[in-house]
This record gives sequence, structure tokens and C-alpha cells, in this order.
Amino acid sequence: MTTATAPVRAPALTLSRIVGVSVARAFLFATFMSVAASIPLLKTEWNLSASAAGAIISSFTVGYAISLFVFAWASDHYGAKRMAIVSAVLAAATSVVFGLFARDWWSAFILYGAVGLAQGGVYTPLIVLFSDEAAPAERGTAMGWLIGSTSVGYAASLGAVGLGIAVGGWQTGFILSGLLPAIGAVLLIVFLRPLENRVHARAVDMRVRDQLLKNREAGLLVSGYTAHSWELLGMWAWIPAFLAASFALSGSEAASATVSGAYLSGFLHLFGATAAFSMGRLSDRTGRKPVLIGTALVATVLSFTIGWMISAPAMALVPVALVYAFVCLGDSPVLSTAVAEAVRPGYLGAVLAWRSLLGFGAGAIAPIAFGAVLDATNAPGGTPTVWGPAFMMLGIGGALATICALALKGRRQS
Repeated sequence: MTTATAPVRAPALTLSRIVGVSVARAFLFATFMSVAASIPLLKTEWNLSASAAGAIISSFTVGYAISLFVFAWASDHYGAKRMAIVSAVLAAATSVVFGLFARDWWSAFILYGAVGLAQGGVYTPLIVLFSDEAAPAERGTAMGWLIGSTSVGYAASLGAVGLGIAVGGWQTGFILSGLLPAIGAVLLIVFLRPLENRVHARAVDMRVRDQLLKNREAGLLVSGYTAHSWELLGMWAWIPAFLAASFALSGSEAASATVSGAYLSGFLHLFGATAAFSMGRLSDRTGRKPVLIGTALVATVLSFTIGWMISAPAMALVPVALVYAFVCLGDSPVLSTAVAEAVRPGYLGAVLAWRSLLGFGAGAIAPIAFGAVLDATNAPGGTPTVWGPAFMMLGIGGALATICALALKGRRQS
């Protein structure tokens, strides 16, 4: 008589499904750069000040921060798969409405804010879902694809809006970028369909605060992520202007320098995506801690260095900028993987909610602080020539992230 053996459940999150979800996210992010890429035209046609134009982006940013928190929290209570799909459908709908009906400052301010409110569920809930469904030995690779698709989406957004502007002006750019998230929503539903919508049971005697304050590894990883966000988001906000200033100081005309800086920044996003893919996979092989230490340390060194290279020739500056983008983004998937392994199931969504709020808050302040240092160290008007102190301020975040990584226990993976 033979005894039947229960089959071992294979990981539901196959590589093809991971890639499919990542492609879907790239489409869903098509509106992220719609306004930023159109600001020069909008300022003229809508008669906007720089502050008014920036306020449109701020409405999206505030909405996105709220969305990240709400959808992450809801993942613990209603399931990560369900929240990701709800967010994708809402993002597609609000993006179409924005693309078709944003025709002045007020409509853009309100509708772009609505797009931000819808977007958060295609990030934090998917971290929870990938943590649940990916094989432990491949979890870093899966997170690398997830985080890398964000950078691809940013670059694709710039491309879609640029193509639309070239064909028919900012209106066409808005419409084209607004329609693409619908494709992403359909793809996400298709690729997530076979996966289970898990809701983990919570311990009666444990609260989210315990995971944030009493779980040493989780606390270090959330702190490291906050410091990392300060450096990363500050860098992304100002690297186009820095590169444009460098090109202008080397003799390029202002318009040409601005375009060159924007194009190179788009390429940096794509190059940063390779960091997410490769560093996530590397952490599966060598452990999370060594990768976190290495990327944070090199990023810190470059933050303290690159600003002083403003007058360097492009052949010297561009490779440094590429490495800078690579290491600044390289620890993102590893931080997400490590916190998913450190936090008890059923609490990960709430921890990610607070992590997003802290990280996004730091990332929102960093560009303002960078600009204040830049103003304080340069004469009013003209192209800034002193950038070192501002970038060094971002390096403080990198240094803190390095310290947090060094303090981790160094488990390879859960």
C-alpha cells in the first residue's frame, strides 16, 4: 500500500508573471511626467508662474503620498492583490479623465491630484504580494523587477509626452500619456488573476507599533529607507538642472543645455532600472546586508563628489552621473526585500505605509533644502556655479543609510 504525498506548492509568481506585472506598471506610470515635461509650454499658454506650475505637480505628489499610505494599510485588511487591481483601475480611469479634460490650471490641479490619489496601490501592495508569492531564494530578483519598472515607467512617460508634444502640442501629450495606463490596468489584471488574494491573520497581542519600534531589523530598514529617499529623490529632482548648468558653463546655449540635461536625465532613469534589476538579484546570491552597505557607501562618496565636478568635461562628468544614478537606486529593491523578510505577515502593509510616509516626506523636503543651499552659495541670477555643498547635503542621507545597513544583523534571507 502506498501513501500519497501532498504536492509541494510551486511559487505562483513565475518569472514570466513578474515581467508581465513590471510591464503593466511601466504603462501605469505613463502620467507621472506629463506635467513636468510640459511645464515650459504650460507656463506660456496658461500664463503661469513657476510656483503655479509647480503647484500642479505638488497636487499629484500629495495625492500619491496619501495613496501610498492608504493602499498599503488596506493590503493587510483586504488583501494586496485586490488593492493593486483597485488602484490600477482607478489610475487608468483618472488618467484618461486628466488627459482629456485638463485644459487650464484649475482642471489640471484637481485632476492631476486625483491621478496621484489613485496610483499608490500599484507600488506598496505589490511589494506585499511579491513577498508572499515569490520563492525566498528569488525574492530580491522579483523586487528588482518591480522597482526597476518604476524607472522604466518614468522614462516611458517622458517619451510618450515628448512624442505627443512633437505631434500636436501639450494637449496631445496629455491625451497620449493619459490613455496608456488603461493598457497597464488590463495587463495587471491578466497577470495577477491566477494569484491568491491573501489576508494574513494578526496576533492578538501585537500591534503595528511593535513592528516599527520593537523589531530592530525593521526599524533600521525603515530608517535606512528614509535616509535613502532623501538622497535619491533629492538627486532625481536636481540632476537635470545640474547637468544643464554644466553644459551651459561649457558653452552650450541655454535651451540646448536644458534639452540635453533632460534627455540625459531620462537615460539615467533607464540606467537606474538596470541597477534595480541587478542589485536585487545580487542580494539573492550574496545577502541583503553587503549590497545595502556597498550601494549606500558608494552613493555617499559620489554625493560628496559630483557637485564639485560642475566644470568637468562631459566625458568625465557623464560616467560619474551614470554610476551615481546606479548606486542611488541600486539599494531600493534590496531595502524592500529586506523589510518584507523582517516584518511579520499581516503587518507588512502597515509598516510599508509608515515607511512610504516617512520616505516620501523626506524625499519631498530634500529638493527644497537642496534649492535653499544652492541659493545660499550662489549669487542671484545666472547659472549657478557652486553645487558641491548642495549635493553634500544629500550625502548626509547616504551616510545615515550606510550606518543603518552596517547595524543590520546580516541574515542572508528569510
